[in-house]
Order: sequence, then C-alpha cells, then structure tokens
Amino acid sequence: MPVRPLPPDLAEKAKLELTEDPKRLQDGIDHLKDWIDKQPHLRARTDDQWLAAFLRGCKHSIERAKEKIDLYYSLRSTAPDLFILKHSDQKFIDLIRAGVVLILPKTVGPGGPRVTLVRASQYDPDKFLLDEFLSAMLVIKQILYLEDDAFVVAGAINIVDLEGATLAHFMQMTPTQMKKMVVLEQDASPLRVKSAHYLCTPPGFETVFNMGKKILSEKHKNRIHIHKNKEDLFEYVPKEIMPVEYGGEGGTVDEIIDHWTKKIQEYSSWLDEDLEYGTDELLRPGTPKTAADMFGVEGSFRQLEFD
Repeated sequence: MPVRPLPPDLAEKAKLELTEDPKRLQDGIDHLKDWIDKQPHLRARTDDQWLAAFLRGCKHSIERAKEKIDLYYSLRSTAPDLFILKHSDQKFIDLIRAGVVLILPKTVGPGGPRVTLVRASQYDPDKFLLDEFLSAMLVIKQILYLEDDAFVVAGAINIVDLEGATLAHFMQMTPTQMKKMVVLEQDASPLRVKSAHYLCTPPGFETVFNMGKKILSEKHKNRIHIHKNKEDLFEYVPKEIMPVEYGGEGGTVDEIIDHWTKKIQEYSSWLDEDLEYGTDELLRPGTPKTAADMFGVEGSFRQLEFD
C-alpha cells in the first residue's frame, strides 16, 4: 500500500524541515526494502508507511535510516525487557485504562507536533514494573508511526506530570534502564522530540534527572524544561489542547483512554504479527550486538540519597 499523501500544512513542513521530495520518497522506501532483504540477521517490517516514518525521522538520509532500523530491531534481542508486555496482556490493558499515557487529540497549532502526556502517579509501582510501563508506551508509538502524520513529520512534545509520584516510582529506575530508554528514544527511534517537559517535580527528582542527563546528547539536553506548576507549562504548550482535567479543551481523560483502548483493539492482528520481528545476532555480519556493549552501566538509584 503506497504512503498516504500528507495534508498541505504537513507537506510544506516535510519539505522545509525534512528535505522531503514526494517523488523520491518511494525510491527511498524501495531502497530500504532491498537492503532489509539482504541482511541475514534482520527481520524487519517493510510496510511502506512504516519505512516512511524512519526516512522522515532521519530527514531522508537512507544510511541513517538503516542505522536506526537495525538498532530498533536489535533492541528486541539486547533489551527484551523493553518488550515485556504484549498488547493482549491484562497488565497492558490495565495500564492503558489507567491513563498512564495519553496522546492528546489536538496538536500544537496547524501542522504542529503531537503532545504525549505521561501521568506517572497513575501507575502503582507496587503492581507494575517500569519495564511494563515502557512496553505500553512502545506499542502506542508503533501505532503513531503508522497513522499519525503530525507525530512523524512535526515531531512530539513529551510532558511528564509527576504530581503524586512517590519515591517508590523513582526506586524502579536503574542506570541500565535509563541507558536503554535513551538508546531507544534518542538513537533507535524515528521520532523527533521537539521538547520534553517535567511537571510538578517532587523531592528526589533532581538526583535521578542529573544522572540521566549525563547520557543525553546536547541537543536533547537543551530541549528539556522543568516546571514547578502547570501554569509554567502553558507558556510552551497551549492550555486549550490539554485535557479538560488540566483546564483545557482537548477532551476528557476518559475520552482519550476510550479512544486508545479501541485503537489498540483495531491493531490487534498487526501487533500480533509484529512480535515476529527482531534480529538474530548470531547471523549478523561482523560483531554481534550485545547488551553489555550497548548498555554497559550497572547499579541502581537505591544507594543514592534523596532530599
């Protein structure tokens, strides 16, 4: 199935920011398909729309897209804990219904980025692992790569609302997990994160945050903003696109949850099929990728002192 045409505002943005030429897009997709077919270790999706997301995320650099695709699928071998939950697991369903991750229906203006709102306190650290939460996020992002042109072309704004988060939430984070998250988001994902906002940060946050910043690129460091309250956030993200519970006009939390519960059900067969993809590192030409090489940090934050 050919890649769907972009609406005019996003087509212009893709041309200006991603150097996209619609006439050459299919050539790039075909090149990636041919390359994937020749990789003995790689089992990757070759849907046109899926590959278009990687090309756009790499500003149509085919070599960079190859690197990201290879790394994206190698994580299934080197970091299987990031894929610990399936979309049909009850814990996955519970996380979606709790509204831990909300994809806001309104973008930041016409042709603007998509906003992801993470409400950390909505998952119980006594019942859920951090890896399970990350698994749920990954499934949602897969769907967005396929069907949300704003997400792929204009990028994303991430908001993490830490109101109500406790020390138990932070205790689940280890340096190794943090490194895996950074590799996934910064190096393996086609997503272009425009900015990240941490809201209502509790005591202890700064300790974890400063550890994480050490492994971020300078570009990503400069896109991070910390806000003590919601009003500060609205200087960057228009209040009206936020959920009703945040004083906005972007639908209620329950409406957003219901939409995504149904959306995931619609993609059930696709997500089942997706479980077959990954890498066989024993068949990789050259040196196999290993977890030790990619995430060679150990320890946890349990030994750190929190204010």
